[in-house]
Amino acid sequence: MRAVVRALGQLRLESDWLRPVPGPGEALVRVLLAGVCATDLAMLQGYADGVGVLGHEFVGLVEQADSAPDWVGCRVVAEITVGCGVCAGCQQTGPGHCGQRRVLGIRQRDGVFAEWVVVPVANLHRVPVTMADRVAVFVEPLAAALEVVQQRHVRPTDRVVVLGAGKLGLLVAQVLALTGCVLTVVVREARPRPFLEARNILVERASGLTEWGWADLVVECSGTPEGWHLARRLVRPRGSIVLKSAYLSPVAVDLAALVVDEITLTGSRCGPFAAALRLLERRLVDVEPLIQAVYPLEQALEALQHAAVPGTLKILIEPCASSALP
Repeated sequence: MRAVVRALGQLRLESDWLRPVPGPGEALVRVLLAGVCATDLAMLQGYADGVGVLGHEFVGLVEQADSAPDWVGCRVVAEITVGCGVCAGCQQTGPGHCGQRRVLGIRQRDGVFAEWVVVPVANLHRVPVTMADRVAVFVEPLAAALEVVQQRHVRPTDRVVVLGAGKLGLLVAQVLALTGCVLTVVVREARPRPFLEARNILVERASGLTEWGWADLVVECSGTPEGWHLARRLVRPRGSIVLKSAYLSPVAVDLAALVVDEITLTGSRCGPFAAALRLLERRLVDVEPLIQAVYPLEQALEALQHAAVPGTLKILIEPCASSALP
């Protein structure tokens, strides 16, 4: 099969990569549409080691599931982490904190920038028949955005700041707006402003911020040292900072100041798929305006180059088009 493979620091489009074979409890899924995210780009810069197919955001069609034949023919999305199911991490907090976890397209498991992918049946979620592929492909990143409000109760009276108006930041902003909080999104460029202002979300440039220490919650989506330092300046004593992006290099942190100001610091990764599907089905979060381009799999390397251009929003890769589905 055709697949985008990273090996020995090189990225290439393979035409004869071995088609995966599902094992017990697994399903073979034909990938209809896949999304490029910041983690994929970070991996190209050395974020994770290994050899294999990249990509983890997708919508697909189940073609084989011997242990669960009712899934065959279903359009699906899938949670990306596979745990052992028996360790303390799995038992206490789920597969996301399994010590031996494998992660689709990231860690010891082939991903979705390919014609087919194998996924545990337990990870699958059915996509509503009325939901377009171009919407369903956003389930994984929207679930990650929803994890913010899973981890931290946001009140309508809270003053909340989102730093970074990229692909994930714009999803996080829409999720937070549903809480009725006093929301501000800090942007580096003008491009996201119309999208946010059309949804009555206040937009500021970092250079326009002059008042510090007033935010109850800061959600840092930029993944940059500058973003961290700005979050630290904006959060009030006894406030909270949620980190939504992986940092490629160490960031200097004044731990003593965090203690003195009693700041709650939370790392945040994957989130609830069922809730993400529900919000998309009810059109409470708008995702299609975030799509900047769709590339066929043959042009996947160009797609990744496009996605790496600063300010680019969502780039999609289409391994297997499905004209029969919405």
